[in-house]
Amino acid sequence: MNPSRNLFLIGPTGAGKTSLGRHLAAHYGLRFVDLDREIERRTGTDVSTVFEIEGEAGFRRRESALLDEFSACNGVLLATGAGAVLATHNRAMLGERGYVLWLQADIGQQLHRLAHDTKRPLLAGVDRRARLEAMAAIREPLYRETADLALPATHGIAAISAQAIALIDLHWQRLPLPTPSPTA
Repeated sequence: MNPSRNLFLIGPTGAGKTSLGRHLAAHYGLRFVDLDREIERRTGTDVSTVFEIEGEAGFRRRESALLDEFSACNGVLLATGAGAVLATHNRAMLGERGYVLWLQADIGQQLHRLAHDTKRPLLAGVDRRARLEAMAAIREPLYRETADLALPATHGIAAISAQAIALIDLHWQRLPLPTPSPTA
């Protein structure tokens, strides 16, 4: 959505949404929320355990509820989970409530960044490349549909942050935050 008060990051697992999100939130003076970390905070356990106990459907319900809650706020930079775009209503919320940046990463970049990561339940198994390729085939068209702006992931958070800021400044029409009314 352009203009908007919020900035949302979408993209595949291992693209760097959390790292970039922290930098962008600080730069733009936005409250940073990582949706997966917020699920962990509220459940008191990690995402893998939520998947184990509730399955992917249970996790996605939690994800959608928190996406609804935080995307309705003003002045938020929200880093979504990679699968948040799977639900039609999630894509609609993102598009209606903020400016959406798609942080892209190819399979090779993802494999490199996730080489030592053992906490992502959808990557459990033998052939990570095949799993990432299967997820990309489903999700990339959804990222494309949802995004206002696409940014290829590069090496180094400083370089990608500078590139993101330059593109966002060029394209995002940021609305001012509402001024609180004085209390009587």
